[in-house]
Amino acid sequence: MGSYLSVNDADRKVMLERLGVSSVMDLYRDVPQDLILDKPLGLPEGKAEMQVGRVMKELAGENRVYGTVFRGAGAYRHYIPAIVDQVAAKETFLTAYTPYQAEISQGVLQSIFEYQTMICELTGMEVSNASVYDGATAAAEAAAMCRDRKKKTVIVSETVNPEVLAVMKTYSWASDNEIVTVPAKDGVTDMDKLLSAAGADTAAVYVQSPNYYGCIEDLEAAAKIAHDAGAKLIAGVQPIAQAILKTPYECGADIAVGEGQPLGLPLSYGGPYLGFMACTKEMMRKLPGRIVGKTADEKGNAAYVLTLQAREQHIRREKASSNICSNEALCALRAAVYMAAMGREGIWEAARQCVSKAHYLQGKLAEAGFERKYSGEFFHEFVTSCPYDTNEVMKVLSDNDILGGLVLDGGEILWCATEMNTKEEIDRMVSLLKEVF
Repeated sequence: MGSYLSVNDADRKVMLERLGVSSVMDLYRDVPQDLILDKPLGLPEGKAEMQVGRVMKELAGENRVYGTVFRGAGAYRHYIPAIVDQVAAKETFLTAYTPYQAEISQGVLQSIFEYQTMICELTGMEVSNASVYDGATAAAEAAAMCRDRKKKTVIVSETVNPEVLAVMKTYSWASDNEIVTVPAKDGVTDMDKLLSAAGADTAAVYVQSPNYYGCIEDLEAAAKIAHDAGAKLIAGVQPIAQAILKTPYECGADIAVGEGQPLGLPLSYGGPYLGFMACTKEMMRKLPGRIVGKTADEKGNAAYVLTLQAREQHIRREKASSNICSNEALCALRAAVYMAAMGREGIWEAARQCVSKAHYLQGKLAEAGFERKYSGEFFHEFVTSCPYDTNEVMKVLSDNDILGGLVLDGGEILWCATEMNTKEEIDRMVSLLKEVF
């Protein structure tokens, strides 16, 4: 950190004198003595920088990083332009905290504003917030946006990511609301079951497309069912897929949410990730977290400010529909830089390659006996049967530096291909499967 200056003994002495105390321990004089640690912590001796480097390399060596990946299920390997790391590593962004003082936080506020703008362009929605913790949190927060005193039930398709559903259930349990699930039919939401489940107490319907099995859902049909019941439609979307699919807004969704990890965030053993949320203007004042607005100062120059954040989130928590008061600013910055660097054509090309390579992979796997389970359209993921022992299949692939698809509870395999996978990689894996099995 080029501008970071540590405090030396002379600085510390001046500060203590200004405070009117003689030592740092005098600052703790109101703390009961039996609560103050009077002996060293049981920690090992400190190490020199070179020794610490060796220890960290040894720990990192225990991680397994595969050269070829055919797994998604919520976290995806995409190409990340080098400029994303370069911009995000600048200390003015890397060390930024909450931009409450707008006059000295214009750079961070503008970066969030640009992120919000691009999320709106990607989803077709009219308003976006500054992000939330991850895609699962975004879905749960969207459900909370839609509930009121008379409508406390949210209907969720069983085709959504099970981790997202688990978080939504946790939110509902804590707020004494109800989550009702509707079953799948041939890998997509059973619309007849959804129609029969929707009623006067339904606040919202949540459908994910592409869903957990990779299939494209009929969001327009789900929107009609939700709206006819007086409820809202929450669409869970994959951001890269939005380049070639109808936007949630075009499908009639009231809220669009999703995991922003594909937008410039690498696979990193569980995060941090990025939950994006966007909605129509009618839902704007219920949108949780922060929204950055653009205005003009007294000289007419562009200025950015935090706006429309509900006070209940901070000081009247028992009456708030959300208690999220922060956002994933650095991850949102990476997403903004990624979208700006890729541009419309770049993201479209990434999406096009995802589709073409996934379909090529599906065809080659079928030749090896891995038949596709569902018949509908898919983006870059799909489920197949496995004619062999799944543990053996995954071991063979792992031994050859390939991370295979995710084995599901029923013994099927959820495969994924992105623009990062080459034809040669696909052919090599399928040839390997044919040779061994």
